Amino acid sequence: MSFFSPKLGIDLGTTTVLVFVPGKGIVLNEPSVVAVSQVDNKILAVGNDAKEMVGRTPDEIRAYRPMKDGVIADYRVTEAMLRYYIRKALGRWNLFRPEVMVSVPAGVTSTERRAVVEAATKAGARHAFIVKEPILAAIGAGIPIHEARGHMIVDIGGGTTDVAVISLGGIVASTSVKCAGNAMDHAIADYIKKTYNLGIGDKMAEEIKIHIGSATPLDEELTMTVKGRDHLTGLPRSIELSSNEVVRAVGKELRTMINAIKDVLQDTPPELAADIIDNGITMTGGSSMLRNFPELVFRRTGVKARLGKDAPYCVAKGTGEALKHLETYKKAIISKR
Repeated sequence: MSFFSPKLGIDLGTTTVLVFVPGKGIVLNEPSVVAVSQVDNKILAVGNDAKEMVGRTPDEIRAYRPMKDGVIADYRVTEAMLRYYIRKALGRWNLFRPEVMVSVPAGVTSTERRAVVEAATKAGARHAFIVKEPILAAIGAGIPIHEARGHMIVDIGGGTTDVAVISLGGIVASTSVKCAGNAMDHAIADYIKKTYNLGIGDKMAEEIKIHIGSATPLDEELTMTVKGRDHLTGLPRSIELSSNEVVRAVGKELRTMINAIKDVLQDTPPELAADIIDNGITMTGGSSMLRNFPELVFRRTGVKARLGKDAPYCVAKGTGEALKHLETYKKAIISKR
């Protein structure tokens, strides 16, 4: 039976959607952006095509993200987006409805979870399984989650930072804060506006973060030319920005994320805390790739931190792994419907 029913793992993120097919790996990696025409409410483009339009659309076309802080903000658009991705990943000639596993942040409510299951089912899934992101991230990072040992995972994406301590296949202590990559982008844009009177778009802010951003001050600074619009004259202008300014700009956001890690460490039972000192903290998700982030975590918590292998793809890989061994991961999987 399973031969006919294709399996898909979907990492439904605030900024990116990744689709994983067991045996093939990640077949699709596109931004979770949808372009909708205001006139007849029709969906014009999804993914890469829609991201190109962000900030560049005429009034009657809106490009927006249907996911906010890791949960569904616009149900109809999310469903259309899922349908598009499921179809794209399976190819047009596939007749069978897939079994789909979708990741959700650790802090979601049961209503939000049901919304994801319904959106996936309506988008063409035969069964939708929902698993919490930290568990998938841990599986994808190769952590043996079934052992009676504590492992700490910090998954930092676009919309949420999920921190969890996992032991015996379940989450022992966790928290989820709505402060991650996007918040850093906004902080960088704000800083440039306040300091240089220059307005920049989200895309530019993200490029700054990736090219010269860092979590701790660098001895050898990187610089980058930043282009935007002068707030006073309204004309285009460019400035030189250095790494350490970016460090200052995102300081508050980094503190929020570090505090989330500290909170979970404080909630962790002593036995497991001892394991975490031995095993260290594993960091996954795209935003954990910020330069020197593990180093900052170590300085602030005293616990060694390291990046998981292929950090941005750990959750997606975890969905694939969990789909392959559904029986083993029964306990972690929430709803089936």
